[in-house]
Amino acid sequence: MGMPITIEIVDSSATPDSLEKVFKYFEHVDEKFSTYKDTSEIMSINRGELKESEWSDEMREVFKLSEELKQATNGYFDIKKPDGSRDPSGLVKGWSIRNAAKILEKDGFKNFYVDASGDIEVSGRNAEGEKWSVGIRNPFNRDQIVKVVYLDGEETRGMATSGTYIRGQHIYNPHQAGPLEDIVSLTVVGPNVFEADKFATPAFAMGREGIYFIEKQPNLEGYMIDKDGIGTETTGFDKYTKNA
Repeated sequence: MGMPITIEIVDSSATPDSLEKVFKYFEHVDEKFSTYKDTSEIMSINRGELKESEWSDEMREVFKLSEELKQATNGYFDIKKPDGSRDPSGLVKGWSIRNAAKILEKDGFKNFYVDASGDIEVSGRNAEGEKWSVGIRNPFNRDQIVKVVYLDGEETRGMATSGTYIRGQHIYNPHQAGPLEDIVSLTVVGPNVFEADKFATPAFAMGREGIYFIEKQPNLEGYMIDKDGIGTETTGFDKYTKNA
């Protein structure tokens, strides 16, 4: 998937095979949705080699979810590029992390952590029996943590961050020409990583208005850092920075 993936299973019943099963799933997703592999299904679709009737069920699901998100964000999320090709990467990451967590749940695990390049789904508690703690990096100094978020693994299980400080300018405002320059990081916390991640990218594309968009979403909270290093958080975000 072009990103580091970390999985931790706290339950004593976990085996190397338990981890391998989840990594195999991520490999499957990569082979199907990667826009960097000529052999992937999405690339075959973009080249016009596959008719709609030949699309996989997973591809249909992702396209459907992408269209729903486009409508919910007034077009700030759109997998269709100007040349007509599709790139669902902005939705697939959170979707696949959530599905990986479901695999672990189905296998009976209660306490685990799945992290794909900073987008995270947790369940239960960590090895010390406490909430899972996740740091938000300072986009101007990656060795520094500016906030620590505590996920309880029950009601709040997902966290996702969109930004330009690692991958550079890869998110664009579809309603305005030119790169995004007013914010550098936006973190969203929610009931699961799919809900957090699917709104993090379009909210980032909205610039400074994105944090107010997150404020209006039920069950989501956010933290934004602008180009001047000033942080802005939604009204309920501070409850996730307390390990109580």
